[in-house]
Amino acid sequence: MPTDKFNVRPVYESDLNEWFRLRKLLWDENDDGDHRSEMMDILSHPESQLVLVADAGQGQLIGFLEASIRPFVEDCRTDHVGYLEGWFVESEHRKIGVGRELVRNAENWAGQKGCTEMASDAEVGNEESLNAHAKLGYEVTSKLVHLRKELPG
Repeated sequence: MPTDKFNVRPVYESDLNEWFRLRKLLWDENDDGDHRSEMMDILSHPESQLVLVADAGQGQLIGFLEASIRPFVEDCRTDHVGYLEGWFVESEHRKIGVGRELVRNAENWAGQKGCTEMASDAEVGNEESLNAHAKLGYEVTSKLVHLRKELPG
């Protein structure tokens, strides 16, 4: 059931199962072990990694955002850049300000860490993500398609 009551806050240890559930919805191609390993790595670097959650109460998380401080980001002018690594709000809770509040809090965190730029990425063709970023003032700086080829063994 959609709610317009939520609280954005840092992730707690008691949120791990809900954060894991939401990560799997965003990055469904990753296996469970990879998710858990990445989550533990993020939590072990609080000086350069942030996880925010949108808490609807009673243990229900309806969104999350992972951010980092990167020493280099393509098309940025500084060498200490806040980066939106992952950002997700459950579909039934979108368009009520959850994503905006998650991003606002991440931008504040990055600013407190001395960043003057915030960056992000989205898959080519992910219009929903591109539109959400644009509504928050993010501009497309370039587009890139990654290519690979298997070499004979």
